Amino acid sequence: MKTSIATVSLSGDLKDKLQAIAKAGFDGVEIFENDFLAFDESPREVGRMARDFGLDITLFQPFRDFEGMPEPLRTRTFDRAERKFDVMQELRTDLVLVCSNVSPAAQGGLDRAAADFRELGERAAKRNLRVGYEALAWGRHINDHRDAWEIVRRADHPNVGLILDSFHTLSRKIEVNSIRSIPKEKIFIIQLADAPLINMDLLYWSRHFRNMPGEGDLPVIDFMRAVAATGYDGYLSLEIFNDQFRGGNAGAIAVDGRRSLIYLGDQVKRAEPDTALSVPAMPAPAEVKGVAFIEFAAEEEQAAELEVLVRTLGFEKTAKHKSKRVALYRQGAINLVINTEREGFANASYLVHGTSAYAFGLMVGDAAATVERAKALGAEPFAQAVGPGELSVPAIRGVGGGIIYFLDEKSELARIWEIEFEPVADDRSTMPAGLTSVDHVAQTVRYEEMLTWLLFYGSLLDVHKTPMVDIIDPAGLVRSQVVENDAGSLRVTLNGAENRNTLAGHFIAETFGSGVQHLAFATGDIFAAAEALRANGFHALPISPNYYDDIEARFALEPDLIERLKEANILYDRDEHGEYFQLYSPTYGEGFFFEIVERRGYRGYGAANAIFRIAALKKQLRPAGLPRD
Repeated sequence: MKTSIATVSLSGDLKDKLQAIAKAGFDGVEIFENDFLAFDESPREVGRMARDFGLDITLFQPFRDFEGMPEPLRTRTFDRAERKFDVMQELRTDLVLVCSNVSPAAQGGLDRAAADFRELGERAAKRNLRVGYEALAWGRHINDHRDAWEIVRRADHPNVGLILDSFHTLSRKIEVNSIRSIPKEKIFIIQLADAPLINMDLLYWSRHFRNMPGEGDLPVIDFMRAVAATGYDGYLSLEIFNDQFRGGNAGAIAVDGRRSLIYLGDQVKRAEPDTALSVPAMPAPAEVKGVAFIEFAAEEEQAAELEVLVRTLGFEKTAKHKSKRVALYRQGAINLVINTEREGFANASYLVHGTSAYAFGLMVGDAAATVERAKALGAEPFAQAVGPGELSVPAIRGVGGGIIYFLDEKSELARIWEIEFEPVADDRSTMPAGLTSVDHVAQTVRYEEMLTWLLFYGSLLDVHKTPMVDIIDPAGLVRSQVVENDAGSLRVTLNGAENRNTLAGHFIAETFGSGVQHLAFATGDIFAAAEALRANGFHALPISPNYYDDIEARFALEPDLIERLKEANILYDRDEHGEYFQLYSPTYGEGFFFEIVERRGYRGYGAANAIFRIAALKKQLRPAGLPRD
């Protein structure tokens, strides 16, 4: 599979863009005319620079308002085309994109347009160049790829072909299976883009909200399956108009882009195994059976404070590492690891971020295969020195720099706690609180990174994403989206912070980057858990009495239940599937906290309660201006 991306998709000047595109591993690049015109070097030098980076120039674009023009405008369009051809030959690319005419002067008629393209094809052929026609979704007369194909068919010239863009087809809900009958040799290039479903003007939607395949809501897989059915095996190219991307890090966006194409190709190949599409071989998306452990990095004094907190939650210290300063705390199927090593990655993470949940482990079907898939998708594998008697645990770096480990039950990895750890007799009495498993891991990320995180998890693991939800913070808005699997054995909430005055924004600012901000543990009886926690010395996050007056009326709850909720500071929500109960710890450090939840069929995450929970948590934060411990 040959991959390409348009320069308009990234930030920076043309050289910066080419460098980022090459480093991400793309095979080719579309040169967008404005990027070229704003650059000081000649077309010959630009072409040489692209080749030095190892990139083919897949096409030069766009050539606008060509077909169906009356005289004298028609003559002028051909003159403009000849100038484009001059530039293309200097760049050493053979394909130009001609998008359907939007000029008020344009005249309709398929035969008129076909005649124009036949003449343009004749001129292009004299220079060994090709012309690709694309139907813009907002084209004046041609806004459907089926009409564009009919024009190309009637032009009947070997140097004139079709360019298909997923956004233009899918945004207008055009039947994608109409692509299957187009001869593959007449498809000159495929352009791909996804987008969130937004009801707005097509042009504005396209120019500002496109994103990578897999990051939006359009059925790009169906589009690409139809393309693959033709036997097409040429370039797959990204053309992404997105304000956020054009202001972001070009290198990171380019990496996302190539990952999205590899992921899309893998999905299509699994659905259409007999197609000619050449896709890197990789294992299937990993099935996650559960969160195996959460690991904290800390130094001794802060680790002692964290230990006190986890003990009040009912965790018992069950083991310590045989050779490292690492302790294991366990309750139910939950494993919490506190790492106070003075060297290695955990210590480096502590020095940058302070005490933090810097790593977590997932139990998957095949740990080694999961890392192989991650590597094929461009993720960075992680490894550090392994001591005597230790296991080499497959791992990768996450988007924010944290570590994700993978365990499985088919190898010695399933016995890591017995192999690397030795049991300890806990001399402190802790009452188990009935916490059974990790319900969800909540990661706070920069808002501009959210699509990257969604693509990262979605391409690697067998999960799906939920619709985005607005979380109201008294100081601003936080965008929240979830990746989860059908079994409920993995739920990761991604909370995107734009404003540092929000609780999420404060966490990112004070801990220097994205990370796990809270952990939610499941219980089968929230009231029994609350009683056990209280006996352990746990202090629940205080919730305003006004909250309980409101939910009593809103949900018509019985007074006895309201009193029990209020007494234990438990929040309540309900959806069409059932009930949800939430209990929070105060904040630890710069905004980290724990949550205990009971689900009675409920499928959400208590978004309606977020504003009350956040207001209460912010009262617990260290006052601004005081030094960190």
